[in-house]
Amino acid sequence: MNSHAPKIRILRMSDLPHKTGFRPSTLYALIADGKFPKPFKLTPGGRAAGWNEAVIDAWIAERMEEG
Repeated sequence: MNSHAPKIRILRMSDLPHKTGFRPSTLYALIADGKFPKPFKLTPGGRAAGWNEAVIDAWIAERMEEG
């Protein structure tokens, strides 16, 4: 295994308010409006969903660049 490979961290909805400053209800509204990345299913056909932390970090960086 490559020890230099980037580590992937999966965030759950409970992690996102601390990371983004938004409440879950706001995040769900942003997802519905296409203004926040959609989660992916953690297991095929399952209910559990999450976000790749790198995707969320990139979304935050884009907001910062927009000013």
